[in-house]
Amino acid sequence: MSPDQHGVVFPLSGDGRRSTTSVGRAVVADALRTCDPTGARHAEQETSWRSGYLLHFRRLVEAGLASRDASLGIATAGLDSLRSRMTVVDADGDDRTLAEWAASDPQQRLGTEEVTGTASPEHELSLPFHGRRLRGDALHDRLDSWVLSGVLEPSAADAVRAVMANPDWLSLDGRTVAVLGAAAEMGPLQALLRWGARVAAVDLPRPELWERLTQTAAAGAGTLLVPTRPGGSDSLERRAGADLVTDAPAVAGWLGDLPGPLVLGNYVYADGATNVRLSTAVDALTTRLQEARDDLALAFLATPTDVFVVPHEAVEQATRNYENRSRGARLLGRPLRAASAGRLLRRAYVPDADPGINDSLVPQQGPNYALAKRLQRWRAAVARDAGATVSLNVAPPTRTRSVVKNRALAAAYAGAHRFGVEVFEPATANVLMAALLVHDLNTGGGPTHAHPWEDEAHAAVHGGLWRSAYAPRSALGLAALLGYGASRS
Repeated sequence: MSPDQHGVVFPLSGDGRRSTTSVGRAVVADALRTCDPTGARHAEQETSWRSGYLLHFRRLVEAGLASRDASLGIATAGLDSLRSRMTVVDADGDDRTLAEWAASDPQQRLGTEEVTGTASPEHELSLPFHGRRLRGDALHDRLDSWVLSGVLEPSAADAVRAVMANPDWLSLDGRTVAVLGAAAEMGPLQALLRWGARVAAVDLPRPELWERLTQTAAAGAGTLLVPTRPGGSDSLERRAGADLVTDAPAVAGWLGDLPGPLVLGNYVYADGATNVRLSTAVDALTTRLQEARDDLALAFLATPTDVFVVPHEAVEQATRNYENRSRGARLLGRPLRAASAGRLLRRAYVPDADPGINDSLVPQQGPNYALAKRLQRWRAAVARDAGATVSLNVAPPTRTRSVVKNRALAAAYAGAHRFGVEVFEPATANVLMAALLVHDLNTGGGPTHAHPWEDEAHAAVHGGLWRSAYAPRSALGLAALLGYGASRS
């Protein structure tokens, strides 16, 4: 049985195919139907989903602005729709419902082995940045610079400063942090181990991957908990790991037995349709653990290339940036807007919008990526509303491998600085986001807000996408053109 036909899969359609388009379209329509029946109908009737999805994912955010109940209703309906539509093919080739599979006893239980670090824990927050490590006054200055230039929200800088003032927070003493997607470039595993935390790592059963993770743990100051399969005399690296798409019940059983309080960190990523399958499996694991444990906190990283509601202060800065653009930018902008029927170099917001809508969706990433990331935002909102501690922070545009291998995205990121957007190196981004995670876990998830959009906007590190003069997609093509040469060097 091929990997794409085993575990969590898209349902079979009438023509015998597993259609990602029909599921994505239906889930968005179901979510919108709770408060925007017209939007739901338009989503259902979308004939070019792979390009037309952008409008409907924006509409999900706009419709939720009506009220807290509307936003949470969309999130709940979207989660329920995806959960009811996705299915599971077990090892025997039999179809099972996702709910039945998620609640099932695993055929094989996972063991645990520990790798203990040999270094002393770091007792001061430091941030790698352009070949240096910033700490103390230098880090304060960098945060000030980012706030001034609009690279991150002031609340993000405040959160990092709180961690700097409370270095005892770094070790997350007493907690176990489960990192799903442990080898992810944007995951917090390496930083947490340097700070002396206890980390339960979950990633694919690939020996070379686990060799890297165990070496990282041994060089760190924390404790790495490794899920293992029976393997006799095989090395730890050959017995470690689990595929969440097929083994989520076994992983849920393993995590359910770990000492707590437990933090479930979702940092998984896969290409294309597998991203939705993987995110759906993780969501099923999440709900099972929520039912089994009352000490569970959730952690996510939101992609900056999505649609967000942003505060009036961001709109004001973007408006100032547009009004104060250079004479050259003004001269270039007029003919480009005219020639493109207004599509290029559009101002980011209607002046005085309160709040604003930032649409940074990138067409090249596709509807499956958008659905997988929106699923995580929906789960975060619903869990927070139910009283759980949730850390969800918007991460900056980052030169990860998944971005660099996409030629168009790599070029756009290389030219983004010309439009006020800072693209981060992975080493800087993952330590910064790990610090925000530490802050959230030590403050109960941060302040309480009246509307879920305010929770998402709090402490966002968007790289400037929210405060740039131009609507992101209206500058993306030009950024790619300007950055093409740099991206190939």
